[in-house]
Amino acid sequence: MNPVSPLIHLVDDDDAVREALALLIGSVGLRVAGWKHPQDFLDGFDRESVGAIVLDVRMPGASGLSVLEQLRAQGVDQPVIMLTGHGTAEMCRRAFKAGAADFLEKPVDDEQLLEALHAAVRAHVRSRERLGADREVRERVARLSEREREILALVVAGLTNKEIARALTLSPRTVEAHRANLSAKLEVESLAQLIRRYGAHAEQTPP
Repeated sequence: MNPVSPLIHLVDDDDAVREALALLIGSVGLRVAGWKHPQDFLDGFDRESVGAIVLDVRMPGASGLSVLEQLRAQGVDQPVIMLTGHGTAEMCRRAFKAGAADFLEKPVDDEQLLEALHAAVRAHVRSRERLGADREVRERVARLSEREREILALVVAGLTNKEIARALTLSPRTVEAHRANLSAKLEVESLAQLIRRYGAHAEQTPP
């Protein structure tokens, strides 16, 4: 997990509820940013932060469900936990369809909320780690020359050096040199490591 504790964005127009929930959430070591107005939250919250969003359904101006739909339309990846004092099956269905991580009724049970938050934060941390690893892989593949990317695709497809040499009209020694270069650029030490990390990113160039 990041050295900085996860940040929970708490959006609720009820001052008393917002302050009570902020105290509860802060008591387990999570940072809290409270927002009274949905639009202020949409305009000002840090989309790069790791954590989760707790969003009340009924608020003046914009409902929590419409805020949730806007967040997903904008590609915001923080998990969202919806809170409502007047839940219906249709409201719950719409929330999950829009991508809510959980849907809890007020007065919310403290342990239930904290459990939902911890699960959401763990999921977000894992998601960001995967995105970071994927970005690193793409950056390393971008270092390869066009010929090295061709050879990478053929290595991943299971061809031997001799088969690659025939497919690309190269000498086996030249293929070996390219493989050594691409392994160094991709920072891998074995064929298994190369396939595991870069198989999905290899250019599928037919022989």
